[in-house]
Amino acid sequence: MDMRLFEYALEIYKTKSFTKAASNLHIAQPSLSKQIAKLENELGIRLFHRKPGTVEPTSDGLCFVKQAEKILQMRDDLKREIQERKEGIRGDLKIGSTAITGGHILPSLLKNYEKQYPNVHIQLIEEATEKLIDLTAKGLVDISILSLPIEDSRLETKIILTEPLYLALPQEQKNWTPKKVKNLIASSKLKEQTILSIEDFANCPFILLKKGYGFRRTVLELCARGKFEPQVPYETSSIETAQSLVANGLGVTVVPEMVIHKNLQQNSVMYIKLDSNPTRTLVFTYNKDRYLSMNAKALIEIHEGESRLT
Repeated sequence: MDMRLFEYALEIYKTKSFTKAASNLHIAQPSLSKQIAKLENELGIRLFHRKPGTVEPTSDGLCFVKQAEKILQMRDDLKREIQERKEGIRGDLKIGSTAITGGHILPSLLKNYEKQYPNVHIQLIEEATEKLIDLTAKGLVDISILSLPIEDSRLETKIILTEPLYLALPQEQKNWTPKKVKNLIASSKLKEQTILSIEDFANCPFILLKKGYGFRRTVLELCARGKFEPQVPYETSSIETAQSLVANGLGVTVVPEMVIHKNLQQNSVMYIKLDSNPTRTLVFTYNKDRYLSMNAKALIEIHEGESRLT
């Protein structure tokens, strides 16, 4: 059976159109229709129903395209593995990450990677967590840096680090500043080592990341353990922006240790340790059923080497 026919059927399934599929495949539509008819005759089943304005797979067709996708993935993985065995570490590496996490984790890692493997072309894919999980599961990104939990069963994870979380609070007192905090400030007892409960901030406005970012869920679960649902006046796609909003007295937020700004801490933001000792764990994640390239394995190995030196 010609693999091209698998590709043709899969493209029709994805585009829901013979016309669009033919255009994407750079073949004439009559030729595509003829090839699909040939495939249906060979299989003895009908693959697609043509409907006004769309094309839908039959039940047999849906089964076929799902299996065809797996076969094409296996073909691509095999070709890549054989090529890597022959040529070594070179070619492309697509790394997914949210912008802020990547900005703190990747620079030194990529610097060392480029020194060791100058023939690898690295492409950074910056998206929200949910989008990266989907891209990684589909094999459109080789490896991503994300935080737990990751609940997609198609993905495997390898721990990078676990770090504490802190409550970021404006230095300027607001009408919603917790009474306990005001009392500590008045008595000059509020210091870096001060430990408070997330419940102490239940009546504060919380600045959260937008839906689709994993860290938003982390903060909401932390609040839920404190038995309250936060008021959310502002949502952003950047922890950096969230901290700036805190610095201007517009609310509080929760931040990982790696993104704390020492300059803000000195001037306009207090970072409070919480008594529940919340943490987040960053991981490398990749599709466990796809071939993990030598390029991606090298990234993990370089990180592990850096970790042993620290």
